[in-house]
Amino acid sequence: MATRFLPLAPALALLLAAVPAAAQQPRSDSDEYARCMRLARTQATEAFETATAWDGRGGGLPARHCAAVALMTLGQPAEAAIRLERLATGARGDAVRVRVELLSQAAQAWLAAGMAERAHAVLSQAVKVAPDDADLWIDRSIVLATARNYWEAIDDLNRAIELAPRRANPLVLRATAYRWVGSLELADEDLARALSLDPRSADALLERGIIRRLRKDAAGARTDWMAVLRLAPDGPAGDAARANLEKLDVRVEPQRR
Repeated sequence: MATRFLPLAPALALLLAAVPAAAQQPRSDSDEYARCMRLARTQATEAFETATAWDGRGGGLPARHCAAVALMTLGQPAEAAIRLERLATGARGDAVRVRVELLSQAAQAWLAAGMAERAHAVLSQAVKVAPDDADLWIDRSIVLATARNYWEAIDDLNRAIELAPRRANPLVLRATAYRWVGSLELADEDLARALSLDPRSADALLERGIIRRLRKDAAGARTDWMAVLRLAPDGPAGDAARANLEKLDVRVEPQRR
């Protein structure tokens, strides 16, 4: 699931206008929000204290969102999820985009807390609010795959691909799901399509390498994983490629008699 613990701009601008400014506040509400969110990702304890104080001065949804993100950084995902859901429930009127983002973030927090069922339920709410948002279908597919419900994940990815046919990432995710259910030919088709859309997709190359390895094509797998290391050496795909290459290079020495 893509990380979405980011400021809710520009959608939140609709709400910031309604947030009462603090007396003698040295910066605008949007500046206060941006500063608090930066702290939430780097100095979470300070961010939580800042957000709590700002909320007490009438900071409203932006302040409470910052506090929830700070809790996530502090390793309290369940509490963050509860707060994010509460904020989403209160986001009404013209704030549909804000509500969807908050629900998505709540789902991420529930998943981080090991509660996939709650994450699925929250994303199902979000899909009802914004059924044409491909990212929501992708996010829900990841939750389903985490619970090993691969065919249901494929159903959600089918919808995401209908909505975003020029994006590579849902095709790669569907290829992975097809691999888990043993449909390697369908996985091949999705990866070929994904790489035609984005030839430099490290995730697609990583997955193709895994499938090649399953087919005993060690040389092909190595080629793909080495390409991943050139494209994304420091990201999750690079880490996975490195681990797979290490396994590929393991040699079992014959026992001496």
